[in-house]
Amino acid sequence: MSQPKRAWLRRGGWVLGVLALAALYWLLPIRGQVTIAPGGVWEEPWPRWRVNPTDGRGGPTTVQISDVVGWPHLLATVDGQPVPVQLQAGSSPGVYTWAFVLPASADGAPVEVAFYHNCNTGCQRRSSISLSADGAIGRVTPSPQLVGAPTHLCAVEANPERDWHGRSGWDVTLTYARLADQTHWGIDDLAWRVQQAEAQGLRVLVRVDYDQDQSLPPAGDQRALALYLDYLRRLARDQRLAGVYGYVLGNGFNELGSNGLDPQRPVTPAWYARLFNGYGAPAAQGDNAVQVVRAENPQVRLLVGPVRPWVADQDGVQPAPIDAPWLNYFHSLAAALDAGAQAKQAAGYALAAPDGFALHAPGRVDDLGAAEPQTDQRQPEWNGAQAGFRVYRDWLEIINAFPTTRGLPAYITSTNTFVADEGVTPADNYPAGWLTAALAEIGQAPQVQALCWFLDQDRSGDARWDDFSLTAQPGRLAEAAAEFDALLQATPQP
Repeated sequence: MSQPKRAWLRRGGWVLGVLALAALYWLLPIRGQVTIAPGGVWEEPWPRWRVNPTDGRGGPTTVQISDVVGWPHLLATVDGQPVPVQLQAGSSPGVYTWAFVLPASADGAPVEVAFYHNCNTGCQRRSSISLSADGAIGRVTPSPQLVGAPTHLCAVEANPERDWHGRSGWDVTLTYARLADQTHWGIDDLAWRVQQAEAQGLRVLVRVDYDQDQSLPPAGDQRALALYLDYLRRLARDQRLAGVYGYVLGNGFNELGSNGLDPQRPVTPAWYARLFNGYGAPAAQGDNAVQVVRAENPQVRLLVGPVRPWVADQDGVQPAPIDAPWLNYFHSLAAALDAGAQAKQAAGYALAAPDGFALHAPGRVDDLGAAEPQTDQRQPEWNGAQAGFRVYRDWLEIINAFPTTRGLPAYITSTNTFVADEGVTPADNYPAGWLTAALAEIGQAPQVQALCWFLDQDRSGDARWDDFSLTAQPGRLAEAAAEFDALLQATPQP
C-alpha cells in the first residue's frame, strides 16, 4: 500500500506545483493577459512579464514588465531594435511596472523581447523572453551562431540583406563618442547593426571616432580624452555588443582633415599612443584605452586605427626605413606603442600591446587594370614607397619591426580603387578582376585577416558615397558587386 501512496503523492505534488505556479503568475500586480508556453518555468521570480494581445480588430499589443527594483536608464528591444518604454503609475508598493507597445510583425514569427538597465554606462540585460504572435511567452533560446567557411572578404557598412552564401565574412561599422545617444551614429543603432551582422555570421569591427571631422580627441585635451574613454568603457560594458570582434580606434588621424575641430592640436604619434596604452604617462595611470576596455571585456580586441597613406600633413620623429611622411608617422606611432607596452610590463602591469592593426590600402589602377594589386608601384620621389594597393606591405614592414607588435594580425579595413589626388571614383574606374587580384594578393600574406571594400551601403542616407557602394552599383560598380558575390561562392574558398 505504501508504494502506490507515494506514487500518488508524487503525482499530486506535481499537479499542486503547477497550480501554485499558475496562481503565482495570475496574482501578480499586473493587469492583462498572459499565456505561458508549455514547459516555460521561470527560474527567478522577477522581473515578471505580461502581454495584452491584440483584440482582433487591429489593436496594439502591450508588453508589461514588473520588477522590485526601480532600474534607471531603461531600454527594451524587440529583436534588437530599441522601443520606447514608459513607467506606469499605480503599481503595488515596492513594485515598478514599465510598458511598451510591440511593433507589428510582418510575418507573425516569434520575436525576442529583452529588458536592459543602466544603459547610460553600458546596457546590462535583466531579462528576455520569446513572444509569439498569439501572446504566448516562452524562454529565449539563443539562436545558434552561423559559422560558415571563413573568408577574408569584408564590406564596410555591410548591407543586412546581402547574401554571404554561408561564408563567415567581415563587417566594419562606425560610431562617434560625442554622438553616443544620437540616431544612427549612437550606441543603440550601433547595437542593432551589430546584431544584424552577427545574425549573418559576420565578424564585426567597430570603428570608434571622437566626433565627425575629428577622428580622435585633440592632442593634450584631457577632457576630450576622458569623454572618449568613457564611451569606450560604455561600449565594452554593453551586453548587446558582447560579440563585437574588435574595436578600431580612430581613422586617418595623420590627415589634418581628420582633426577638424582643433587643427592646431592634431593627433600626433605620441598622443595616439598615450590614448591607446598610456605611453608617456606614469605606469600606474589607467586612463588609456587598453586598460579601460580590458577591465570591462578582456575578450574584445583593440586595433590601432589606420594611418592614411600618401598624406604629408604630418611626419614622424622616428624615420621609417622608407623615408616618406605617412610611413615616418606610422613608424613613430608603432615605436611609441611598443615603448608604452614595455613600460607597463616592466612596472608589473599586463602587457598593453595592441591586438592588431587596421590598415588603409587603396588601389591606384591607372593603366594597370586588374593587375594593379599584384604590381609594385614604388615611387622614386617617395624614396621607394608604394603608391598603390601594395602599400599594405610598407605598413607590415613597420609593424614587424618592434618586439610587441611583430606578427600581429592586420585588417585592411578600407580598400577600393579611389585615390584622392586623382578624384576618380570606383564607379568610373573599377577594372573587372581587381578585387579578385587583391584577394589573391593578401592570400600570400598570412598576417592579413580581412579585405574590406569601402563601402557596401551607407545607411545614414548620405548620397555622397553612392559612387563607392556595392549596393547602389552605379557605373562600373555593378561589375565590382558581381565579382564580390562570385568570390563568396568560389571554390576553393578565398
